[in-house]
Amino acid sequence: MGQIAETNSLGGGLKSRHVTMLSIAGVIGASLFVGSGVAISQAGPAVLLSYLFAGLLVLLIMRMLGEMAVASPDTGSFSTYAERSIGKWAGYTIGWLYWWFWVLVIPLEANIAAIILNSWLPVVPIWLFSLLITVALTGSNLLSVKNYGEFEFWLALCKVVAILAFIVVGAIAITGFYPHVQVSGVSRLWDHGGFMPNGFGAVISAMLITMFSFMGAEIVTIAAAESDTPDKHIVRATNSVIWRIAIFYLCSIFVVVALVPWNVPELKTVGSYSSVLQMLHIPHAKLIMDCVILLSVTSCLNSALYTASRMLYSLSHRGDAPAFMGKTNRSKTPYVAVLLSTGAAFLTVIVNYYAPAKVFNFLIASSGAIALLVYLVIAVSQLRMRKILLTQGNELKLKMWLYPYLTWTVILFITFVLVVMMFRPEQRIEVVSTVLLGIGIICTVPIMTRWKALFQWQKQPQQSLR
Repeated sequence: MGQIAETNSLGGGLKSRHVTMLSIAGVIGASLFVGSGVAISQAGPAVLLSYLFAGLLVLLIMRMLGEMAVASPDTGSFSTYAERSIGKWAGYTIGWLYWWFWVLVIPLEANIAAIILNSWLPVVPIWLFSLLITVALTGSNLLSVKNYGEFEFWLALCKVVAILAFIVVGAIAITGFYPHVQVSGVSRLWDHGGFMPNGFGAVISAMLITMFSFMGAEIVTIAAAESDTPDKHIVRATNSVIWRIAIFYLCSIFVVVALVPWNVPELKTVGSYSSVLQMLHIPHAKLIMDCVILLSVTSCLNSALYTASRMLYSLSHRGDAPAFMGKTNRSKTPYVAVLLSTGAAFLTVIVNYYAPAKVFNFLIASSGAIALLVYLVIAVSQLRMRKILLTQGNELKLKMWLYPYLTWTVILFITFVLVVMMFRPEQRIEVVSTVLLGIGIICTVPIMTRWKALFQWQKQPQQSLR
C-alpha cells in the first residue's frame, strides 16, 4: 500500500481539465439513459417540467454549496459545513448517510456493467465481471488521485460526446432532414393525450424520480479540494450548472419526447435513448447504447469509490470515525477509506445473496431520501454559514441569490416534498428507512464517545482537510 504519510493529509494532484470534465459530466449515469423512460411514462411530455423543476432545485443547491465551498474548500464539503453551522450531530449524521449512499451505488453500478459484459461473453458469470470491475477501479483509486482524475476525464468525455451526438441526430430528425423517418416536428408533445396527459400530480411524481438523476453534482466541491486552485474550479463548476442541465438533461429528454410517443412500453423496457435510436433505424443501436451505458456506470462506480473514501477520510479527521480510516499512503491517497468503502459494498452484495429479500430491499430503500436530506442540510447550513464566514472575515467570492429568501424557499420546498413522499405508499418506505438509518447513526454518538480511547479516535480542529 505504500508508506503511511506522517500527516495523513491528502496530496492533491487533480488538474484543471480533470475537475472541469468532472463538473460537466462526471456523474451522469445510467439513470439518464435508461431510468428517464420511467419518468416519461408517468408524466408524458410534461416530464420536461419535472426535469426543469428538479434542475432548478439543483441549481440553487449548488449555488448555496458553492458559496460555502469557495470561502472554505474542504474534502468533507457539506458535511463539514453542517458541523460548523448546525452542530456536530448534523455533520456526523449527513456524512455517514452520504457515505452509505455511495457505498450502495458501487455494487448496483457494478452489477449493471457486469450484465452488459455478460451479454457479450456469456461464459463469464455476472458476479465475476462485477468483482473484476470493482477490484480494477479500487486499484485505480488506491494509486493516486491523478489516476482517478485521468480515468474520469476520458469516461466523462465519452459521455459528453455521446449525448451531444444524440442531440444532433435527434435535432436532424425533428427538423425533417433525417432519411427514412416519417415523423418530424414536435407533434409528439401533444398528440397522445396532450402535453400533460396524467395531470400535474404526475409531473411532481416524476420529479421525485428525476431528482435523483442529479445526485452527485456536489462531488465537484469534494474533488476541487484536491486541486491547486479549488476556489476557481468551484466557481466555474457552479456557474456552469445552468447550461449543463439545459444541454444534457432538458435537450436530450426533449429529443426523446418529441420523437417517441410517451406511452409506448419500450420506454420502460429498453430505455428512452435506445427507443429513439431504434426508431431512427440506427445500425447496432443496442450495441451502441450498451457501450454508452457501460462507460457511464463505470464512471459512476469510479466516482462512487472516490466520493465514499473522501467522505470517510473527512469523518475520520473530524473525530467522527476511527483515526485509522484517515491514513494515507505514499501517494497521499486514503487507502484505508478506499478499501473499507469497497469492503462495505461487497458486504451488501453478500447480504443480497444470503439474507432475506426484505433485508436487502430495506438497505436499498434506506438511500432513497438521502439526496433530499443532503440538499436540505446544504440549504440550512448556508442559511447559517454566511454569518459565520463573514464573522471570521472570509470574503464571499460567490454568493447565493436573494439571500435569505431563496434559501428559505428551498428549505420549505424540500420539506414539502419529504411530506408528500410520506403520504405516497410507494415512496413512504424510502423516507422511513432513511430516517431510521439516520436515527441509528445518531444513537451511536454516545457509544463512540465512551469508546473513543479504546479505538484511539482523534479530534482535530475544524479546518480545511486538503
